[in-house]
Amino acid sequence: MLSLTVEKRENESANASQLLRAGTLPCVVYGGQRESTPIICAAKEFGKVFDEAGEATIVMLSGLGEPLPTLIHQVDLDPITNLPRHVDFYAVTKGQKVEVNVPIEFVGESPAVKAGANLVKVLHEIEVEADPMSLPHRFTVDLSVLAEVYAQIHVRDIALPAGVTLVTPEDEVIVLTQEVVAEAVEETPKDIADVEVEEKGKKEEEASPTENTEA
Repeated sequence: MLSLTVEKRENESANASQLLRAGTLPCVVYGGQRESTPIICAAKEFGKVFDEAGEATIVMLSGLGEPLPTLIHQVDLDPITNLPRHVDFYAVTKGQKVEVNVPIEFVGESPAVKAGANLVKVLHEIEVEADPMSLPHRFTVDLSVLAEVYAQIHVRDIALPAGVTLVTPEDEVIVLTQEVVAEAVEETPKDIADVEVEEKGKKEEEASPTENTEA
């Protein structure tokens, strides 16, 4: 199980920019019948944990007394650097179900795609309900079963661990193959000026006298 060392943020008015420049990430933990608590952690350590945990894996927070099981509920990213600048942790209780989006990992290669078809990935995560301790880290989808054009894999095709139920409708498509359609080449319309010139030429020709062929 993943763990992260945190500490309570005593000075709640501390400037977030200063904390970030110092390598410290402002966070908050709430849920699980506990009051919302401002905390901080090392930004680099959080980055390592987030890369592995995502939002569907329990992260044990240490430094607040008893180890606290949480889920990474929301990460606010800087629009320029794309680095976390604030994190919400949701404290969970064993036996109390939660709804979480679990990421999809695509593996294998579709024979239809090898033959020239397009692969269309419709979903990249599936929402499920489960005991936090039973949450899968990810769902794996094998693309090698897509042998023909217009083949599909649906949410109902996912094998769910015991105690995990779907929230995403089971008939939704996860991934499919489709035929490559060549773009139609449209005839370029004539330039208006050219059309006017052509019409003018015709009028002049119609207006000119017919040549007299009599001797």
